[in-house]
Amino acid sequence: MPQSNPRLVVRVLRATLKGPFTKPLQFSRSGLCGLGLAVLLSYSGAGAASAQQVTVEDFNYPGPVPSKWRTLDRRSREASPLPATLVRDNDYVEVVTVDGEQMLRVYTHNETVQVARLNGAEGFDWDTNQHPVISWRWRAEQLPQGAKETSNATNDTGAALYVAFDCKDWLRRPCVIKYTYSSTLPVGTTARFGRLRVLVVSSALDGLGRWQQIRRRVREDYLMLFGKEAPARPLFIMVWGDTDNTEGTSDAYFDAIAIGVED
Repeated sequence: MPQSNPRLVVRVLRATLKGPFTKPLQFSRSGLCGLGLAVLLSYSGAGAASAQQVTVEDFNYPGPVPSKWRTLDRRSREASPLPATLVRDNDYVEVVTVDGEQMLRVYTHNETVQVARLNGAEGFDWDTNQHPVISWRWRAEQLPQGAKETSNATNDTGAALYVAFDCKDWLRRPCVIKYTYSSTLPVGTTARFGRLRVLVVSSALDGLGRWQQIRRRVREDYLMLFGKEAPARPLFIMVWGDTDNTEGTSDAYFDAIAIGVED
């Protein structure tokens, strides 16, 4: 396991993303939610940006705080910089270096932690008509034992990536795809919680402790899960980990988040 830098806590909103905005937001025991990231265009030669892959995040930061991510206010959902002075043992995100590469570590014990990046802010500009694919890699060292996204009682996910869209809901609840690394469910499992749709894309049934490359056609997934066409522009993407229902522990790593075109 890598040596940790001083730990950054992100106190989070627990109710949001197990079933986001299906009821008034409440703080988890550790409080906040978040967002952020820089976008770098990757060119193999001359051509339109829409024909290229765009790097959303490579976690190349000078310290442990992924400073382009943000937290969301509990009620207004306005974005704020990540707190750099809150230190806890039970939940944190931090930029770490492993084998010479920087990545995001997301750790939680009987807690919920999340950070996210708003579309249209700080260089992140995503139109799914131009870039319908999102990709990332992740590695889970530990996931909450017995967690199961299809059960309210054990609905924990040690590692997840969210893509949220504006549903034009009068309560301002987004429609969210939650891509999960499940403790117990096989790849391809889906679940529904209000305007949240779960899609298992990695599973501990296939093992832990190795990098997995994930590539999803977001518009196709949205049509499959919601039964209608996706809005062109997502509201945000979010990195997530939670273990509060099972009172377990999760330890996962995220890297190389990008958007791109069809193969």
